[in-house]
Amino acid sequence: MERQSLSTLTAWKSSPYRKPLIVQGVRQVGKTWLIMHFGQKYYQNTVRIAFDEHPEYKQFFETTKDPRRIIPNLSIACSQPIHPENTLLFFDEIQECPEALNALKYFCEDAPQYHVICAGSLLGLTLAQPASFHVGKVNFLTLYPMTFNEYLGASDSSSLATYLKALEKIEPLPDAFFNPLCEKLKMYFICGGLPEPLRLMAEEHDVPSTSSALSDILKAYAYDMTKHAALSQFPRIQSIWNSLPFQLSRENKKFKLSALGKNARNREYSEALQWLLSANMVYRVCRCSEPRLPLSAYADHSAFKLFSCDVGLLRQLSQLDPMVFKEGSRLFTEFKGALTENYILQALLPQLKTEPYYWAQNNPPYEVDFLVQQGNDVFPVEVKAATSVHSRSLVRYKEKFGDTVKLRVRFSLQNLRLDGDLLNIPLFLADETCRLIALALEQRRE
Repeated sequence: MERQSLSTLTAWKSSPYRKPLIVQGVRQVGKTWLIMHFGQKYYQNTVRIAFDEHPEYKQFFETTKDPRRIIPNLSIACSQPIHPENTLLFFDEIQECPEALNALKYFCEDAPQYHVICAGSLLGLTLAQPASFHVGKVNFLTLYPMTFNEYLGASDSSSLATYLKALEKIEPLPDAFFNPLCEKLKMYFICGGLPEPLRLMAEEHDVPSTSSALSDILKAYAYDMTKHAALSQFPRIQSIWNSLPFQLSRENKKFKLSALGKNARNREYSEALQWLLSANMVYRVCRCSEPRLPLSAYADHSAFKLFSCDVGLLRQLSQLDPMVFKEGSRLFTEFKGALTENYILQALLPQLKTEPYYWAQNNPPYEVDFLVQQGNDVFPVEVKAATSVHSRSLVRYKEKFGDTVKLRVRFSLQNLRLDGDLLNIPLFLADETCRLIALALEQRRE
């Protein structure tokens, strides 16, 4: 299964400004597989130092930070040559060896000719700690769950993925493509983008095994909470995580502490929430009062929506039977379209250079699901889970901020089209959002 992030890694390899690379991402997202695949494809050899499997390697970093001493020791211990340019040096589970994380500065300054990549489960928790590494001495890559396009490429529908990437005009897709893509998207909602369940669905079409794999991942996440979180925080972390289906099933998806218990207080749960964010298990989307730049200046961090890192995990966490995909569009519309909104966010994040927000006002109540920034423009994004597309909030948004609205974006099960300043994108085209926005703006200018 090819990952789009492979192109990012090849660009890193050839960059004259290359620094040691830290690959982040939620557990089971495929970091180790991607890095090893990259090494096998583009290097003469790959030396993987797994600190959880070989804790004795930590000693090489405890006695010195000098790469000229560390590298020969690792080469002898692994019985593999480590050559500049031709060897990929991969520090796996690097959070188990903080000294190796700190040594990255010296690899950057004193041994830039070596190609070094680091990854690890829950590495985000380590990086969130003060002085965990030297700022400015490393590059970062966030690995997100596999996209719907990647799912198509991994299944027997790679030609459909190629077709979607080649679209050069905003116009309706033929039914011969539109209908199969809707059906494929249902399968993606069931498995999500984590590689193991996605492979079981894409290659073997095995729904029970897919759900079993997702259950195993949820159990592994629960184990991580008990192992890596403070004992006092574990119940709160678990409470927030388990509440996601309920929080997203409400008409107003704003995260409510009161849903966790009538006596829940922000100061008690803030550390638990930060643990989930640092572990990349959840995404937080804050409310924004004005669609002006920078969006962060108008953000209200006390009002936010909380999403799962993966739509398949959310479906499994909500205990929604995968057989619901046989019931028309019900899989998209179930519990107020929460799966669909989670999927759209999951598709948008790898495309955006800045974090998304949402816009809402209370009196009278209006809400636009997401605000996304492209260049120096802000675009409102509405998510509809079926073919019904009436949106009073998008209308109100244009009335209120008309002078700034170049384009409004709506996702739905309707076909691709541009009506004035309203771009309707079929749900299965979410991975092409930024490119479609650019095409729509160009067509409007013409």
